Amino acid sequence: MRVALRYAKAIAGVAAEKNATTEVYNDMKLIVETINESTDLRTLLKSPLLHSNDKKAALEAIFNGKVNQVSLDLMQLLIENKRIDILDIIAERYISLADTLAGKQEATVTTAVALTAELEAQILAKVKEITGNEATLVSIVDPEVIGGFILRVGDVQFDATVASKLKALKVKFENNRYTA
Repeated sequence: MRVALRYAKAIAGVAAEKNATTEVYNDMKLIVETINESTDLRTLLKSPLLHSNDKKAALEAIFNGKVNQVSLDLMQLLIENKRIDILDIIAERYISLADTLAGKQEATVTTAVALTAELEAQILAKVKEITGNEATLVSIVDPEVIGGFILRVGDVQFDATVASKLKALKVKFENNRYTA
């Protein structure tokens, strides 16, 4: 989402001006965790039926005194611009942007079964070889993958799953049906 990246870049600039990059980075992590852990908060932020003042009051109750003024100003701006529903996405983009600038990145691998430590090490080595940067690995287990893996680094995704190959084969068969 482009607009989220623009907000993330803008907040990074403001945080740098105010020498608050570390604090804002930690704030963004807290915001992402809080929104991900609370279905009620996600619903509140996404609901078009709730008034902006209600959303503002809820965010102030949750984050006031826990986050930097730069982060609070971002929330206020998003409320004014009717974009508060993408606060979590902006926070994620900010974290990703800050990690990239610091030479860190996150790689996400989705497999049908849990990875062994040896496989995790091999994946991290391959990510470093490809990107030139160190990475932390987030491992997701999804039985629907059937076999193989999905590797996501930044905005690049490599899908080597059995499920995707089966879907591609199904599409090929459907497009090449024999009709008499």
